[in-house]
Amino acid sequence: MIQKRFKYKIEELKGLINEDSWSAPSTLSGGAGPEGPTFLVAVSGGMDSMCLAELFVSTCGCVDVAVAHCNFNLRGEESDGDEALVRDWAGQWNLRLHVNSFDTVSYAARHNMSIEMAARELRYSWFARLCLEHGYRYVAVAHHADDNAETLMLNMVRGTGLKGLTGMSPVSDLPCTEGHVPAKLIRPMLEFSRKQIEGFVLTRRIPYRNDSSNSSVEYRRNRIRHEVFPVLEKLNPSFVATLNREMTYLSDASDIVDDWCRTAAETVVTGSDGCGGLRISVSRLLSYRQWRYLLYHILEPYGFNSSVLSSLENLLESDRTMSGKRFVSETHEVRTERDVLVVSPLSEGFHAEEELVVEEAGLYRFNDVTFAVEVCPWTADMSPVQPDGVQIFDASKLNFPLTFRTWKQGDWIVPLGMRGKRKISDIFSDMKYDGAAKRSAIVLAGTHDDRRAAALLWVRMDTEYKVDSRTRYVIRISRR
Repeated sequence: MIQKRFKYKIEELKGLINEDSWSAPSTLSGGAGPEGPTFLVAVSGGMDSMCLAELFVSTCGCVDVAVAHCNFNLRGEESDGDEALVRDWAGQWNLRLHVNSFDTVSYAARHNMSIEMAARELRYSWFARLCLEHGYRYVAVAHHADDNAETLMLNMVRGTGLKGLTGMSPVSDLPCTEGHVPAKLIRPMLEFSRKQIEGFVLTRRIPYRNDSSNSSVEYRRNRIRHEVFPVLEKLNPSFVATLNREMTYLSDASDIVDDWCRTAAETVVTGSDGCGGLRISVSRLLSYRQWRYLLYHILEPYGFNSSVLSSLENLLESDRTMSGKRFVSETHEVRTERDVLVVSPLSEGFHAEEELVVEEAGLYRFNDVTFAVEVCPWTADMSPVQPDGVQIFDASKLNFPLTFRTWKQGDWIVPLGMRGKRKISDIFSDMKYDGAAKRSAIVLAGTHDDRRAAALLWVRMDTEYKVDSRTRYVIRISRR
């Protein structure tokens, strides 16, 4: 029975947390601590969170549970209806209720981030403040086994290293917070599937509301849920349970790998630069067969993403000159010297190389990316669809000299296959680009308008420069 398993899971989570944080009487006995409820339960009004809330009330007792609801004002009357349901349900159980209304769209625009990221940041920052103000020790969220499997798929697509394949942790620190918050984020439903939750909710006749945005495939998580999972279910009806089991094995393997990396890093990192950075011996690094993952382990805490690391790896395994190269994350840079990688914080006022003008075909390097520019005849048997890392343009529409530059606010294109213009900043948001990825992106300037780009290289191109029946020659730009 899901209720009995939930009670056991709460006890198990207590064992994962330092006993010093459990100074209050046992919550499962129904007694609250002297400062009030111990658990702050995040309740959106959807099926998953309403199931979580009911389980907490029936297992821990009303006196030890408080409820937090976020109205992100993204779905008009639907959002208000969700809030009304949560208010009514909390009132029936006489629970302490916190409600906050956010202008999520404005927050996302001000901070140049996606709506999803803005909602996440607003939500967890508010939860942290509630914990500080009211003494809650744990924030409970309704992530379950299917959510965990979706996260695994997303991390595989993004490229997050072995850590990203271990799934969500049942206990973690509150994200999006600064300073010490004496509370933990817990996920007591990770071992329950969506089907199990649905069965419990329907059997107990627990009220809930459907979020219409969950059916849209505009968001990547929804696309995985509605388009990828049905295919996997045909291959293995129990694939969710299988993936979650594999994630536990990967978590154990990750711990073993991290232990090895910490030991190996001591022989590779030769010292500190004295300013919050470090020095890495290239020859010692390359002496390890697993040097790529070791390099990832060392640099990942400094914000270097897979794209930047790939460029650095290509340099290390090539015969090109090592010295004088620079690779940048959102907060740090790696400078290459003879047999040494120097990692240091970005200096104030730092800005990457801004522009490269190309007069003719050849091999070039800009913004730590090497690429070839070629002029080729276009024949009827050639395909306009090119492999990843290659873009072609009608040479009669895009003339030399070509200007490659970093992205600027206001840049836009009319993407191939679309009629209306789209800001490149919106494309960044769609693709979940962080600050480092935006800085490493390369824009190919257009011919007529400084703000209308010919392409965001190897990502999107402007329809004005596509090949057509009159094309005789193409400019081909290939990433190396």
